[in-house]
Amino acid sequence: MKRPLSGNFAVLLLLLLGLCLSGCQRTSDAAPQTPQSAPPQVSVLRLEPQPLTLSTRLPGRVSAYLVAEVRPQVEGHILKRQFTEGSDVRQGQVLYQIDPAIYRAQLASTAAVLLEAEADLVTLQLKERRLRELVEVKAVSQQEYDDVHAALKQAQARIASAAAARDLQQIYLDYTRITAPISGRIGISNVTTGALVSTHQTAPLATIQQIDPVYVDLTQSSAELLRLKRSLMATQDTARAASARVRLELEDGSPYPQTGTLQFSDISVDEATGSVTLRCRFDNPQHLLLPGLFVRAQVEEGTLEQALLVPQRAVSRLPDGTATVLLVEADGTVTQRPIEVERAVDHNWLVRSGLQGGEEIILEGIQKIRPGMKVSTVPFAGTAAE
Repeated sequence: MKRPLSGNFAVLLLLLLGLCLSGCQRTSDAAPQTPQSAPPQVSVLRLEPQPLTLSTRLPGRVSAYLVAEVRPQVEGHILKRQFTEGSDVRQGQVLYQIDPAIYRAQLASTAAVLLEAEADLVTLQLKERRLRELVEVKAVSQQEYDDVHAALKQAQARIASAAAARDLQQIYLDYTRITAPISGRIGISNVTTGALVSTHQTAPLATIQQIDPVYVDLTQSSAELLRLKRSLMATQDTARAASARVRLELEDGSPYPQTGTLQFSDISVDEATGSVTLRCRFDNPQHLLLPGLFVRAQVEEGTLEQALLVPQRAVSRLPDGTATVLLVEADGTVTQRPIEVERAVDHNWLVRSGLQGGEEIILEGIQKIRPGMKVSTVPFAGTAAE
């Protein structure tokens, strides 16, 4: 009874072993192959050369085109003021009237001296004419004629001196009418009717400023000025560089409608700070620009016809400061390339060298790649600011 049971157990064990081997074989045959992983995807931007107008942004203040202080040229009391403070005045317009009484009297006195000298001259002329005839016939001595002739010359000199004194007093009398030396807008009056003024007083009577056109004085470092000059000369001809166009932004952020010109002839360097004052000229027909107003100016340096701009987010720096970007070659390989950038333009870098038009730089997906890897690309759909 034991042997048949043992034989049956052995047969059952063989059957189970066969079934297990068969199941393992089918499982092995049915197991799928592990597919190769797909390359990472990155967003790229194709570089396209484009025209670019370069400009420099500088702070500045408005100053008057002409400034004239109204000062008295003779002493006296102010009889009347003949202008409205804050109004526009014309050159030659009477602003103040000084009491002219004393100067009229002095003019009359010098005029009388001139008349007396002229009367003496008539007498001496007649005497000189008679003696000239007599000396020719030896009726009088030559010495007597010479004395009369000398007296005649002295009388003529006294007339010239008296005429000059009269003209001087006339000038003093004219100076009692204080007129505007230039056309422009006059400020407050520092004196009132009845005030005593003199030629040596420190404060002016008033100040006139011509504010159409106006100057805008911009502040720039001397090093940046050299770069600006080189840029202007490189992008423009010499004649245009001397009068580069300038646009203004007012304190409230609004643009000024008129375009100005940069004048390099009015440049001075502050030895203490190394700063430079650039003077610009603007038309100001509506008097929007007032002396002392703070403005921001954009100085146009010129236009680059084939400029390459790279978003700042795509540029990284090596420890030595070298700027680099990641590019995708034609075969899909990532390459790191050093570049030279010149300046920031909004949210981009202006590339000086290292890149060419048509190349693709990586903007998104940089964290998951490294140089030498294969990647798949999609066009970048955002903006440089993003």
